[in-house]
Amino acid sequence: MSARPAASRRTVLRGVALTPVAGLGLTACGGAGDTPAGLTEPVELGPESEVARGGAKLYRDHKVVVSRSEDGAFTAYSSVCTHAGCPANELEGTRLICPCHGSEFDATTGKVLREPAVAPLTPVVIEVRNGTVIAKPQA
Repeated sequence: MSARPAASRRTVLRGVALTPVAGLGLTACGGAGDTPAGLTEPVELGPESEVARGGAKLYRDHKVVVSRSEDGAFTAYSSVCTHAGCPANELEGTRLICPCHGSEFDATTGKVLREPAVAPLTPVVIEVRNGTVIAKPQA
């Protein structure tokens, strides 16, 4: 006979009831489907004038952060955190912040500024056409 007491019916039912809630929490952190690499066609993000030289702009709806160097060159990264797949939703200057566990990234280089993330952001292909910034699917 085991020295451990058997789980009560109430304990089992409580566990069953909480399982879907835990699953929702994991889903909120996202996953592979949240990355812009899943783009199937080009997406217009907005006018290039929205991204200041030496600054960055977060396009939350498309999970892309675009930065612009002082010389006018554009760079873009997925804004999906490489730690747990949560979409980063805050941009302070050129510092992208993930709300789930506090990871921070440099929006101009994609590099991690604050853990728990250790991998850099995923680059996104962009182009500027007729004054509009466009995110494109990976070739």
